[in-house]
Amino acid sequence: MAEQVVLVIGGIVGGLLLLLLLIGLSCCVWKRLCAKFTYEELPGTTAASSPQGDKLCQPQAWTPASRPPGVPFVVPPSLQSRDWVPLHSREWAQVPRDPCLAPELLPHTTGSNLGDVCMVGTVNPELYKIPEDKSETDFPEGCLGRLWFSVEYQQEAERLLVGLIKAQRLHAPSETCSPLVKLHLLPDERRFLQSKTKRKTTNPQFDEHFIFQVSSKSIAQMVLRFSVYHVDRQRKHQLLGHVLFPLKDETLVSDCPRIIWRDLEAESLEPPSEFGDLQFCLSYNDCLSRLTVVVLRAKGLRLQEDRSFVSVFVKVSLMNHNKFVKCKRTSAVLGSANPVYSETFSFKANPTELDTASLCLTVLQSTQGDGKQSRLISLARA
Repeated sequence: MAEQVVLVIGGIVGGLLLLLLLIGLSCCVWKRLCAKFTYEELPGTTAASSPQGDKLCQPQAWTPASRPPGVPFVVPPSLQSRDWVPLHSREWAQVPRDPCLAPELLPHTTGSNLGDVCMVGTVNPELYKIPEDKSETDFPEGCLGRLWFSVEYQQEAERLLVGLIKAQRLHAPSETCSPLVKLHLLPDERRFLQSKTKRKTTNPQFDEHFIFQVSSKSIAQMVLRFSVYHVDRQRKHQLLGHVLFPLKDETLVSDCPRIIWRDLEAESLEPPSEFGDLQFCLSYNDCLSRLTVVVLRAKGLRLQEDRSFVSVFVKVSLMNHNKFVKCKRTSAVLGSANPVYSETFSFKANPTELDTASLCLTVLQSTQGDGKQSRLISLARA
């Protein structure tokens, strides 16, 4: 029992001591705060009394003979160590003026004191107008559409970055338009990059990015081609127009990609030859002694039978001294006067045989059922 009494008394005494300690700390903090926020009133100033109470003072035109009532001003303790210019009674500081400022931009004052109301010169809105972008409004007559894209070349990584932004006012062959864009880096016709198809719109927003790996030595000899197609219900591609962007005259190395717009151009309407045209590519690898032939497409062929029963293919023959060496053929395309192949063939040919070697490319048509073949075009290239 005695121990419990002692513990109770000890707890009470400890609580009182703790309370006294908190009271002492609170007093010290209060004194410091009071000392920090006390201001020293400058001598010779009197408190301004306004009959309007807390209302704002209305602007008045003061004259040098009649000064406004004094305004009390005190310097905070943290700024008392600085050197201040003493202002005596009836003395007023003048506003410094920049001689370089235009007169219409200087403050217009009716007095020389700081208490006057100043009117700043009016703002000229013409200086803040953003130049109007006429690329989305001015379309020439007969325009097939307009394409926006960006181009940037990273010289260290040898990468050409192409951004496909949007197209506007595409002319679709039908009521609805589902455009897509194919990107070629000419003269390479085989490889291309393709955007996503945008459904039922003549003003597609693509916002897609593509990368071509190109060496810095050959970038100036290349041309970037954008081909815009319409995808119909049978998923066939109909060309709406294309844009050719030569890279030789452009500054592609910069901190940010350039945004460029170009109007679409129609496909060349140059008529084919009498019997049609055949497009192909040749290349030779000295290290591998390999001759490569790429058969791209034919155009304007004159089929001799009903197109629904005629298939067209190309036969490639390698000859040496007019002697047959090897022959290869493409796949057959049914019922088209403008077949597209894009097939590659390789032949073994030693460098010493190139002077006497020749290639013969023949376009043939075959009729289903009878197996007859007839020659349409025959080309020879040494």
